[in-house]
Amino acid sequence: MARNVTTQRKIVNTVLAWGIGLLIFFPILWTILTSFKSEATAIADPPVFLFFDWTLDNYRVVQERSDYMRFLWNSVIIAGGSTLLGIIVAVPAAWSMAFVPSARTKDILLWMLSTKMLPAVGVLYPIYLIFIKMGLLDSRVGLTVVLMLINLPIIIWMLYTYFREIPGEILEAARMDGASLKEEILYVLTPMAVPGIASTVLLNIILAWNEAFWTLNLTAAKAAPLTAFIASYSSPEGLFYAKLSAASTMAIAPILILGWFSQKQLVRGLTFGAVK
Repeated sequence: MARNVTTQRKIVNTVLAWGIGLLIFFPILWTILTSFKSEATAIADPPVFLFFDWTLDNYRVVQERSDYMRFLWNSVIIAGGSTLLGIIVAVPAAWSMAFVPSARTKDILLWMLSTKMLPAVGVLYPIYLIFIKMGLLDSRVGLTVVLMLINLPIIIWMLYTYFREIPGEILEAARMDGASLKEEILYVLTPMAVPGIASTVLLNIILAWNEAFWTLNLTAAKAAPLTAFIASYSSPEGLFYAKLSAASTMAIAPILILGWFSQKQLVRGLTFGAVK
């Protein structure tokens, strides 16, 4: 009887998991399918799902109209640069909070997290003026710094959580063996926290890659990433759904491929320390 209940529970959980997965994936699938439709088919009512005349014209038009590789290169530099800077700043900060906590450590962590609740538009004007004064408007350097700062609280929180799962006695043993602070962080702590750091890096890359508000307001042409590439297909004449879907598919394809090949590392990092 207990075995039957367990089997039924597994079946229900599997069906629910597949159902939720398909529900989450459906918008991506619909975007990809729409990118292969003509504009007339894309706005057909009722919608056409699979049985339509597939075409690559939308991708050809997008390639002819926009320099896709320039937008892609900007996204790679901005997402990669903001992630690298964030990790460089966050690892020592998370180490300090995890292994040398003060009476205000939890307050500081909560304060950092509270900054993510601030509406971005509330600080757009002063940041915009600062960028104009410093000559950082429409520059990859400026956007890299901004994305690093807005994602830094999440990076520190994640690394802090991972670092707390590492026994402090190991670091104490390294100090007793004569390891300096730099050696302790680089050669003892970091290798032990590789799964957590890797998942944090992947998450930050995804967040920076998908960021639209700051990229659309702080860039124009020279430093515009793929989010601006997508937005360029919304025009006063209206939305061209098929071409917009083609541009969206080209923009999300690199990050989808990265996530697919990194899923084991991502899951391992997100469950780091969960089993004792």
